[in-house]
Amino acid sequence: MSEGCRAGCGACCIAPSISSAIPGMPEGKPAGVRCVQLDEDNLCRLFGDPSRPRVCERFNFDASVCGEHREEALATLTWLEQDTR
Repeated sequence: MSEGCRAGCGACCIAPSISSAIPGMPEGKPAGVRCVQLDEDNLCRLFGDPSRPRVCERFNFDASVCGEHREEALATLTWLEQDTR
């Protein structure tokens, strides 16, 4: 699959934990918690901003992780988070 990130998905901003500081979340964010920078349309407010965490910048769409739809991405990312603790 050669498509890009699904606008409005936001699964990668909810399911995984992020240990680095995020503006508004100086201690990072726990798994399963919605990032404060994810807006009501499930878009990152920090996209293209230098304060966006490096881990977020480096995350790329991958069909094996993101699946066919948002619910599949949430399920896979949640499973990966739990499986790699």
